[in-house]
Formats: sequence, structure tokens, C-alpha cells
Amino acid sequence: MTSTAPAGTTAGAHDTFPINGTDYIEFWVGNARQSALYYANAFGFALQGYRGPETGVRDRASYLLVQDKLRFVLTSPLGPDGPIAEHVRLHGDGVRDMAFWVDDARAAHAAALERGATSARDPEVLRDADGEIVIAAIRTYGDTIHSIVERRDYRGLFLPGFEAASYPFAPRPTGLKYVDHCVGNVELGRMNHWVKFYEDVLGFTNILTFDDKTISTEYSALMSKVMSNGNGRIKFPINEPAEGRRKSQIDEYLEFYRGPGVQHIAVATDDIIATVRDLRARGVEFLTVPATYYEAVPARVGTIEEDLAPLAELGILVDRDDEGYLLQIFTKPVQDRPTLFYEIIQRKGAKSFGAGNFKALFEAIEREQARRGNL
Repeated sequence: MTSTAPAGTTAGAHDTFPINGTDYIEFWVGNARQSALYYANAFGFALQGYRGPETGVRDRASYLLVQDKLRFVLTSPLGPDGPIAEHVRLHGDGVRDMAFWVDDARAAHAAALERGATSARDPEVLRDADGEIVIAAIRTYGDTIHSIVERRDYRGLFLPGFEAASYPFAPRPTGLKYVDHCVGNVELGRMNHWVKFYEDVLGFTNILTFDDKTISTEYSALMSKVMSNGNGRIKFPINEPAEGRRKSQIDEYLEFYRGPGVQHIAVATDDIIATVRDLRARGVEFLTVPATYYEAVPARVGTIEEDLAPLAELGILVDRDDEGYLLQIFTKPVQDRPTLFYEIIQRKGAKSFGAGNFKALFEAIEREQARRGNL
């Protein structure tokens, strides 16, 4: 591993425009109604809004799901034609939009275009009785976009066009808090292109670099660079495959997603043991590591507050950096294509991404690849 800057510390002055945080993540999916029920029941999200034919929208249906600071929007097409239907046909269920919350969407969009971005949506004002939102968007890797959302003159639920909605039942939240980072997979030889995009267009900084010596197993390898904005609220690791004896997890993703896209979303919790126990009880499936992994944890990580027994029972991984330690675990893919999955992470001071766990993690992924016949 090489580091180009201390993890989590970048200079805000380099940002092209200030980003307050993640506004929402929108998924384009085959059946948003059923996907929303999955995220509510399995992950503990609450349905808060809906947009569709009943609200005057004729080409799509969207469900707004919320848990603490997380906002997920699940959108399906209402017919076989158009960009949403084509996206789902090609990619399956996946992330379309990682949206930024900003103070001035017009200025942010203009600045991004001046620095080389391609517009996916020119600034548009959306109004209803609760005020107005200004929204624009730029393109990033594959068919993924970054919407740029200005909310200062809006007091409504989410976006104009959405109406309040809820389920007659109320699944308990599972302790998920906010987006820690989002990881993108790109083709071989394209990682540095997209690193430069985030540097040149958005002013992000490369805070960590992992080479194929750090992220490798007997069979496969990958390379990764972590991009962060100035306040550290937005972190985008970007992966590309590296040469190996077998097909890497990145190659598998690119094959089944039919191109680059968001590989996984890392979501923070304040109590990973309670969160993972709850998620498992609701049917969420996680990768597992051999019991021998935990024999080396005390010597490798040192003293931690948690008892190792529940960590081993649940398969939670532990790693340490110069600022503290972290606990993390990864779900299996949450759709039939082996593409998007989730990381649950609890940081106890650590600003890194669990490099000490990479070998165990990627061997676990390879075991799943082998079961699918894709290794």
C-alpha cells in the first residue's frame, strides 16, 4: 500500500465547489415496489415518499426510503422503453445516481463543466407549495451520474413530485446511520482516468492507494485509489482489475454489470454487533471468513473494546491504523447478478479502509465466485 495523503485529511480549498454531504442515492431497479419492501424489512428503512402515476408521473415509479441520514430512492420504469428500462435491461438493479448536497447547484454545475465534466442534466428548478429545489447533474464512470442538489429554499419532504407515503407496518431501524463511502469498479487501465476526473473536475484528493501487492490472493488481484473531497464527507474508492491466475471480483462485476458502476456502498453504524445481528435475523446474507482469522486478531490489531466471541460468531472483521481501529463486514450481492453489495462499518477512530482484512475478505469473495462458477 502507498499513501498520497494522510487518510481522511485533505484541503477543502482544492474542492471545485463545497459539498455538504450525500443527498441521496438512487437505484434504477426492475421492480421498485418489491425492492422497497426488501430494504424496509431486511435493512430497516422507513418508506417516507412516493412518486408515480398517482402523483402525475407517467414513465416511472419511485419510492423514498429513509434511515437516519440515509436516503435511498428506488425507481422503476413503467414500460419497456426509455433510459430507465434500458439501464435495467443492461445492468440489472444498480446505482444510477450518487447525489451531492450543495448550497448553489447552478454555480457548482457550471464550475464542474468548466473543468471538463459532461452534463447529464442542466440546472432545473423544481417547485411545489413547499418551495423550490435546484437540481443539475454530471456524468461519471459508466452510466452513473452525480446529481447536484440545492435545498436552501425548500421545506418539503424530499423533491417536488413526491408525496408522503408509509407502510401500515413499521419495521424497526437496524442502526444504519449514513454513507461512509461508495466504491466504483472500472475497466482495466481506467482507474487513473477516473482518479484524474475527480481531481480535475471536483478537486478531490487521492488519499490512499492500494496496489496489486496489497490487494491480492493466490488467484486474483486488483488495484484501488481512494478519492475524497475536502471535508472528508464524500469518499470514492475506485477499483480496477489486475492480472491474476483467475478472474478477479472486479472482472466478474464488469461482466455481469455490463460495464463500470458502483460495486458497494459502505454504511456506518455505531454498534456493528447489534446491527449485524439484526440484519442476519432479517435474512441479510454476509460473507464469512475462517475461524482461524480471529486467532491472529489480538496480535495484529491489539486491544479493542469488543469481545472477540461475538465478532467471530457474526464474521465481523477488525483492522487498525495510526488513528484507531475499525470493524467491518460485507454482504453477499443483494440481487441475483453478482454486482452490488453492502459494507457495514463502525469506526473507532480509524480513517482507513481495512487493508489488513483485504486478503481474508477477497478469499471469501473468491469462494462465492467459485460457487457461481465465475472464478
